[in-house]
Formats: sequence, C-alpha cells, structure tokens
Amino acid sequence: MQKSELLAEYRKYKDSGKKLDMSRGKPSSEQLDNMTSLLTEISDIDGCFSENGIDCRNYGCLEGIPEAKRLFAAILGVRESNVIVCGNSSLNIMFDTVSGAYTFGLHGCEPWSRQGKIKFLCPVPGYDRHFAITKLFGIEMINIPVLGDGPDMELVRSYAENDPSVKGIWCVPKYSNPTGVTYSDRVVREFAALRPAAEDFIVMWDDAYAVHDLNDTPDQLLPVLPLAEQNGTADHFYLYTSTSKISWSGAGISCVAMSENSKAEFLEIMKVKTIGFDKLAMLRHARLLCRSLGDVMKMHASVIRPKFELCFKYFERLAADIEGFTYSRPNGGYFINVNVPAGKAKLIVKLANDAGLKLTPAGATYPYGVDPADSNIRIAPTFPTLAELEEALVLFDICVRLACAE
Repeated sequence: MQKSELLAEYRKYKDSGKKLDMSRGKPSSEQLDNMTSLLTEISDIDGCFSENGIDCRNYGCLEGIPEAKRLFAAILGVRESNVIVCGNSSLNIMFDTVSGAYTFGLHGCEPWSRQGKIKFLCPVPGYDRHFAITKLFGIEMINIPVLGDGPDMELVRSYAENDPSVKGIWCVPKYSNPTGVTYSDRVVREFAALRPAAEDFIVMWDDAYAVHDLNDTPDQLLPVLPLAEQNGTADHFYLYTSTSKISWSGAGISCVAMSENSKAEFLEIMKVKTIGFDKLAMLRHARLLCRSLGDVMKMHASVIRPKFELCFKYFERLAADIEGFTYSRPNGGYFINVNVPAGKAKLIVKLANDAGLKLTPAGATYPYGVDPADSNIRIAPTFPTLAELEEALVLFDICVRLACAE
C-alpha cells in the first residue's frame, strides 16, 4: 500500500471517533463473567467458617486461612508455612516489601533510606509498575537485558555479587511481562545460587502468570524457593502471585511467600498496619479454585487464545513486510512483545493514540520510561472483544506501516 493510501485509511479511522484500548493487560468482561459461581460459594452463615473453625466474617488470622495458603502454596511450589495471604493486589505487597526495607531495614541491616545511594536491577523490557515503585523511592535502576531464557545472569551476578549498594532485582519468571519469556531451569538455579554482596538484597519474584497457560504445551518453571533453601539463600527471596487474572481483578486475593526468617520480620510490620484481610474472599476463592483451578484456566484460555492468534496473524504480515519488525509468540501470560525499527516506537504509539487506539506508552517497559532504541511496544490483547481487537490491529498495522514509510 502506498503512503497516500495509508494516510487515507488512517484518516478514516481518525475521523470515525472510535475508541479502542490495548493499553493494559486486563481480563475481558467474558472472563469476568466466567467466574460468577464465586458469588454462590458462600450462601449462608454456616458457610462462613474455614476448615479450622475460624469465623471468616471477623477480625484476625493475619496470615490467611489454611485453605487459601494451601491454594497458593501449590501454585508457587512452596510449603503452606511459607505463605501469607493478603488482599486483591500483589503489587500492594511488593510496594510494602520495598517500603519496609526502605523504612525499617531487612535482616538486621540499616534501612535503605540511611544507606546512601542504592540500586536495583531491572530486566528489560519489563513491567512498568515494578519500575514505578523503585522510582518512587528514589532507587537508581539498572537495565539488565532479558535474553531468550531469562535475564542476563552473568550481568546479574556481576552487579549483585560485587556491589553492596545493589539491593535487589525485579523478576517476572513465567511468561514475563512483556516478553513472554519463561526462565529456564539454568536461570532459576543460578538465581537460587546467587551470593549477593548486600545482606539485605531481595529477589522480587513476581509469578503473576504461574497458571496462565494458553495451550496444551505450557512452559514449565522450576520452583525457586526450595532450591534457595538448599543453597542457604532463601532469605533473599520474596515470591508473589494473585488471583487478579484468574477471578476478579478488583475482588481477588494475593500472597507473598518467603523464608521463615523473612516471614517473621514481615509479620512484625504487617500486624501493626492491619488486623487481617478479607477472609470471606479467601474462602470463596479457595473453595472454588482448590477443586477446579485447571478447568477455570482452560476456560480463560479458550477466550484469550483466539486473541493472541489474531495478533500473530497481523504481526506475521508486518514482520514479512517490514525489516526490523519482530514479535514474541508466548505460550501464556497476557502480553505480546513487539519490536519495531529503531526510532519508530513513539511515533507509532502517537499515531495510534491520535486515531483513537490507546496503547501502552512507548518506553514504559524500561526504567524512567526511556527505551534507548525507541523500538519496544507492549501489546495487551486480552481486554477488547475479538471484533474490537481486529479493528485495533488493522489500525495498528496502518500506523506501523505509516511510521516506517516516513
């Protein structure tokens, strides 16, 4: 298609006034509707008690009810005793972890706020909300390239094991946001064997997509905490997951899992700020998902898979026509990682936004919003309907071709 034809098609979309959204990895309404049975998991007073007799309508049970601890322990590959169950947001727990380290210190060390300049390792492209937390606390962020099987571990070791001002690393170990990469067994074992120079170094292991497979040949992630225990490094690991994209994002449950030492320290702060989270939400989720998690995730996959396949169809054509256009084909998760010719990402996103298609801002997948090559775009296909997604992809195709024709 000639540039004049592309411009004409682009103007049609711009003049139509339509609003399309592929900016965030939200579940679609169809997925939320799939979980309506949660409403009937508790139907009377007798159903409000956990298996150990706790009245889930009341205060208390700071670590969460046993059914919910068991659910998350199975998902993360840890012991129930490692798990603390919290509210709907694992991001909230991650913030609290960093805030606690910054304000009160970890493992008997001085608070980060009193240690001068400190740093954090950030696999890129990565999750913008992770980077927002460390930015808020004024922590210097260091880019670590994500390779085909996880972060560049040689670089991770070089920083973590030689510089005590490096205090941690962000990780999305399965179906990484946005690359879709799952850490290989080698990478997981190297993380477990890491010997950081800082005693208060933390591995923020955000296993958000632990059960979010799209097909019958899913990626397999080695459980890291048991390996860290064998290596004597477990105090460095904080594992997170939630039901945000399993049930209802605004009304789910989340957890953090850690060593017994770290857990005791975490609870000392937690017991001051809360008397406990929503145990009725824990009870509903545990009752439904302990018996049917596999079926629930297959139901979600049947909604999401066609959306990914539609993206692949459009991206395959772009890759064939435009040198430097590449894309990921993940086996799960919520995102597709797109790379466009260098210097074109911001222009493509602006063209799309101006025509009514909202995308994740170019650069958001890098600390400080700065993509050195200006080439990375995160595609989030789950929220629109299939028809809306196709319209969005047609417009995205036009924007890519138009930008690359400049």
